[in-house]
Amino acid sequence: MAYPEPLERLVASFERFPGVGRRTAERLAFHVLRDPTARELAGAIDRAVRETTLCRECCNVARRSPCELCSDGERDAALICVVEQPKDVEAIERSRAFRGRYHVLMGALNPAEGSEPGQLFVDALVERVRRGGVDEVILATDPDAEGEATARLVLEALGAAKLAVRVTRMARGLPAGGAIEYLHRGVIEDALEGRIELRLARRGE
Repeated sequence: MAYPEPLERLVASFERFPGVGRRTAERLAFHVLRDPTARELAGAIDRAVRETTLCRECCNVARRSPCELCSDGERDAALICVVEQPKDVEAIERSRAFRGRYHVLMGALNPAEGSEPGQLFVDALVERVRRGGVDEVILATDPDAEGEATARLVLEALGAAKLAVRVTRMARGLPAGGAIEYLHRGVIEDALEGRIELRLARRGE
């Protein structure tokens, strides 16, 4: 017997979330039906969609554009730290080891899971650097296979654009396969201080 149409729609909605299969979607849907505060969840989702936007400078999620970090005149606009997700910005900010600006790619390169180069905000980074005023781009993607592929993608894009900018990578003291969001403050600080310079590969060389 099929579920009632409203419940089936709820299950299908949960299935659209990354990493959520049919069984997990069903568990979530039934939990919502049993939870007396479920209407609060619906309201929270609606408010998050209505009251957040992407910063036109760094592509991070924010209440307004430009965001607070991009609007902070005390931060070093010549130094841009490139991360995969907004949660990585939060992790680095908690470490208090960085006083530059950020650029959020909104994902990592992983074609097997549907994340293609065109879905990442790499072109926005290139245009941002092209406008001038940026001396260094720090690649702070996760130290796993997807993060390394993403770092290479950004490096190649900057090189192809023939931009005069220093590109560095967070130091290899980061645990292999780890995620920036879970790292201890001291690990992030050491990785930023010990970052290594990368050579931009330019077309025709």
